[in-house]
Amino acid sequence: MAKENIHQPFEIVEMITDRCPLDEHGHNFFELIYIVRGSGRQFINNNGFSYSKGHLFLVTPEDKHLLEVEEETHFFFLRFNRIYLQNQETALLYSKEWTRRMEFILEHASHRPGCIVYHEPDKQLVPAIVAGLIQEQAGKPLYHNEVVRQLVNTLITVVARNIAMKLPAQVGDHTATPVLDIIGYIQEHIYSPQALRAAVIARHFHISLSYLGRYFKKHTGENLQDYITHYKLKLVETRLKHSDLRINEIAAELSFTDESHLTRLFRKHRGMNPSAFRRQFVLNCDQLAIGKG
Repeated sequence: MAKENIHQPFEIVEMITDRCPLDEHGHNFFELIYIVRGSGRQFINNNGFSYSKGHLFLVTPEDKHLLEVEEETHFFFLRFNRIYLQNQETALLYSKEWTRRMEFILEHASHRPGCIVYHEPDKQLVPAIVAGLIQEQAGKPLYHNEVVRQLVNTLITVVARNIAMKLPAQVGDHTATPVLDIIGYIQEHIYSPQALRAAVIARHFHISLSYLGRYFKKHTGENLQDYITHYKLKLVETRLKHSDLRINEIAAELSFTDESHLTRLFRKHRGMNPSAFRRQFVLNCDQLAIGKG
């Protein structure tokens, strides 16, 4: 699989095309992809999701990525690397805590495919920021570089806010950094059951097994195993809603014992089996489309 690189802290690219820009590839940087107009399919780590005007996607350095254009699409790409985030601290624009928070959230976003803007007000804010960046790139007026840098930082922060909204309810700006590291570890190893054993996590973070449970519950409001289960079920929901994967394929990908194990757990926590959940989601989408028509 090909790997793309950038040779500067960040770059902005616009592209209008009616064909797939690249074969499946990976990055050594973060990439925000905003759809100015058009429609098609986006694939991240073999999971497919429809895109349309106003959608914003994040591709992390660990992701495999492919775009399929169905209707001529105007893409806006913002590409940046860790060096860019660290430079904001060096330039005294942001605190060390801001840099660490941005790095943590962005690094552990690879399991949240699909459009990443959840906060309703941000669905109006993001297009305005992108339009401002496009305008600055086209005209390069006075203080162009300074304005672009501020807009880039604002867009990254808005993205981080939306991703953070999907963290446990009690994880916020003032949550201790170590528990964020534990959550990051869980998300990074969500496909590896052995790595998610409490004893393994405690050993990785050099803390006692009994203290790990109390500490995690105190800072997140959930016990460790419940958080792992709920996180996996959120990933199941995403694949049921936005991919064509069969139930047994989802079970295998997320390391459930088998399809029956996934179904029992899903029914216990969601009140219906995965197939019924998918049918209900499709039905709701169809009804919404009819209403808009």
